[in-house]
Amino acid sequence: MKKILLLLTLSILITSCKNETKDESDEWIHLFDGTTTEGWRAYNGESLPTQWIIEDGALTFDTEKKLESEKEGGKDIIYAKEEFDNFELYLEWKLPAGGNSGVFYHLKEGYDGPSEIAPEYQLLDDLGWEAINNATLQEWQKTAADYAMHIPDNNVKITKPAGEWNTTRIIFTPELVEHWLNGKKVLSFVPWSDDWEERKGKGKWKDFPNYGTSTTGFIGLQDHDSPLWFKTIKIKKL
Repeated sequence: MKKILLLLTLSILITSCKNETKDESDEWIHLFDGTTTEGWRAYNGESLPTQWIIEDGALTFDTEKKLESEKEGGKDIIYAKEEFDNFELYLEWKLPAGGNSGVFYHLKEGYDGPSEIAPEYQLLDDLGWEAINNATLQEWQKTAADYAMHIPDNNVKITKPAGEWNTTRIIFTPELVEHWLNGKKVLSFVPWSDDWEERKGKGKWKDFPNYGTSTTGFIGLQDHDSPLWFKTIKIKKL
């Protein structure tokens, strides 16, 4: 009898563990899994720009690096299958020396560019960009910043050299937004708060009334005339 009870207990525990693993796995929606660009297309477009390819399992923007003074951009892409409101987004990415890009969320189409409407998690070669471009960066322009709004905490931020893989997490709820970089939470803020409105009204976005106003939208990746590499891109609805 004891053996039967033991076997039943083990069976229940194994089934429970399997269900927990399955539930955790099923929560994530893979926007890019290393094998297909299905769901991705140009911002305000119908197809994926030809420079965006899969190379060695990474979603790659295949281009020559241009200086900031030479950049053209315009080949930003979105995951167009679904819009997201509250979420946790996870990405693995790397940039070349002097590289620059960004991750947009709550992105809507119909604007001249994503920055007019969507918040951006900045991606940049913090260690090499200034020397390569002979220019000085503001803190709100550096990696993990809520671009032109909130700056990351440099006391906890882990900055890696160009060419190394980084991990990013963006957690959005109406109560709190968090930016994570390489396993560390580097900033948080309350969206649409008085402080948020003040920063918007005094800064770069003061002449863009629709900036940051959407409560749902697409996930987007920025073309800033720099080679880019993304591995896992996945999102969890909150």
